[in-house]
Amino acid sequence: MGIIQKDALRTTLISYAGIGLGYLNKGILFLIILSTDQIGLVSILITVGTLFAYLAGFGTAFTTLKFLPYFKDESQKHFGFLSFIFRIVLLGIVLTTASFILFRPWIENQYIEKSAQFVEYYYWVVPIGIGYVYYLLFEAYLRSFFKNILSVFAYEIILRLFVTLSLVLYAFKIINFDWFVKVNSLIYLIPPFILMCYLYKQGELNLHSRNIQISKRFKKLMVQFSLYNYLNAFGVTLVISLDVMMIAQMVGLEATGVYSTVIFIASALLVPHRSLIRISSPLVAEYWKQRDMDAMNDLYKKSGSIFLLVGLASFIIIWLNIDLLFSFLKPEFQPGIWVFFALMMGRFFEMFFGLTGIIFTTSKMFKYDIYYTIVFVCLVYALNVQFIPKWGIVGAAISTAIAFAAYNLGRYFFIYKKYKLNPFEKNQFIIIALAVVCLLVGEFVGSLFDSLWIRAIVVTCIYLITFIFPIYYFKLEEQSINYFKNGIAFAKKKLKRS
Repeated sequence: MGIIQKDALRTTLISYAGIGLGYLNKGILFLIILSTDQIGLVSILITVGTLFAYLAGFGTAFTTLKFLPYFKDESQKHFGFLSFIFRIVLLGIVLTTASFILFRPWIENQYIEKSAQFVEYYYWVVPIGIGYVYYLLFEAYLRSFFKNILSVFAYEIILRLFVTLSLVLYAFKIINFDWFVKVNSLIYLIPPFILMCYLYKQGELNLHSRNIQISKRFKKLMVQFSLYNYLNAFGVTLVISLDVMMIAQMVGLEATGVYSTVIFIASALLVPHRSLIRISSPLVAEYWKQRDMDAMNDLYKKSGSIFLLVGLASFIIIWLNIDLLFSFLKPEFQPGIWVFFALMMGRFFEMFFGLTGIIFTTSKMFKYDIYYTIVFVCLVYALNVQFIPKWGIVGAAISTAIAFAAYNLGRYFFIYKKYKLNPFEKNQFIIIALAVVCLLVGEFVGSLFDSLWIRAIVVTCIYLITFIFPIYYFKLEEQSINYFKNGIAFAKKKLKRS
């Protein structure tokens, strides 16, 4: 776990800096500068643009993580692997763009009543999609060489700085809202451009067709693997996008703005999880290559424990102070409190079983994962149809939570049955018990105070005494404690240098 902790620490710090910028943008500037329906418009354009990217990607990011370890050879320019994958993505972009043009009349009919502005800016999802799909490709390529820092920095920091700049330009009326929307679409081309420049500087941007020296057998395996993972990745992305798309269709852009803002708040809790997943993914591929199941199981357990603790610790401190947090938002955001709760219940399953998907999709049984994805998509859609008309955005969050729980549990049982891999450890149940006690005590004591600020101080002290201190003192999760100590040591080292 040494290389994971070191890189995960750096990527987590960069990601949290990005979250800070994102909060400045979406948590403050968006709310001050934009109306709720304008926030909703920007959110659905990004959501559909992300869907475009996964449609156009043909599963190549997963293929890169799975197969690149077999082709690593600088003297042979990795047998033209990047050039081959690059062409697949280019074909995907052409086909997806053609599909967007072909199906525009049908899509317009779905949104013209509740979200007419989305129809007006329909084609501006394309630059978002193109930028994001190539970012995913180059990020996966660099990740396979355990180079993660620049990818995270380009997306989490550079992209969000440009969003901040566009907001400032709009706020001072240098550009109008029309140009603001278009600029926010075009800036998604910047992160992949940065990664391309880096690859070129490193002599890794080998895109000429003559470099491709991949055998027909491997091409067939890669295409087959890409197809299944393409369907999986698209299915999972569709599930994440369905909430926003169906809320825009059935309720309107204002509700979409509220829901997407709450999603952003919840996403801050997933930063450590995403950082560890980013670092762990190539290790899983290496373990499959070496058939080292003991190392795989050890990584599975340790990552699961870290994900559980970090997820619970983040959720508890925010939930105990949720009224104070939402007091800074507009009144129409109040339903978002229970949206946040429901979303986090589902995300706990995603976080704890985080490596399950990577293990599944890089194993020889990857074909079976498509069945789980199909059920996942159908379940979310069916629940949304039932719950959104009844409970609005809260209903959408409940649908997502139920589907995520079922999806991740189903995949876990499959992995356990086939490979006897298990992320559970005894200390995890003690941590869950401490979390329940902390929440109950914090909610009860906190309810005794009318002042939100006094309540925040009291419940934070309860959180530290009943949850953080026992875990640290009794060393219930040594990986996370070491992770924390390394972070402190890293910060002290940087301060001394300064």
